[in-house]
Formats: sequence, structure tokens, C-alpha cells
Amino acid sequence: MQTTLTSKGRVTLPSAVRRRLRLEAGDHLLVTIQDDDTIILKRPPSVGGAALRGLLARPKPALTVEEMDAGVAVHLGAKYRPGGKS
Repeated sequence: MQTTLTSKGRVTLPSAVRRRLRLEAGDHLLVTIQDDDTIILKRPPSVGGAALRGLLARPKPALTVEEMDAGVAVHLGAKYRPGGKS
């Protein structure tokens, strides 16, 4: 099979290749160039959900209504205290 490089540096993979590899628009490919100028295209390894576990910190427990009210009271008390900015 043969393909052509466009002026924008794009290469179209023949439809037989796309069908065999089940490639779709938007799929990513890794490009490797060997010493003998051989070009290798591979799919990047898929990242499953298990690989992402622990990546983010555990969420803090939600505040109670009383804790939210206390926080608002502290903020408003500091904002509107006598002699302070308003």
C-alpha cells in the first residue's frame, strides 16, 4: 500500500489499514522512527479506571448547615465590624 504526504504534513492511512486496526477519526497513534528510517505507528496504551485510582485527593466531608452558618457569620462579622471596611 502507498500513501501521500500532503503539503500540511498529513498522511492518510488507507481504508484497509483503518478497517483492520479498527481506527476511527480522533484516535491517537504513537509514532516511532527507527535508525533505518522505518516508521512505526502504534496505539498508545489505554488507561483504565484502575490506573487512575488515587490520582485525586479524597473529597472532604460536606459541611453541616450549622458549620456553614458559622462560617458566614465569621465572614460577615469581619466584613461589617465597626470601623472596618464595608
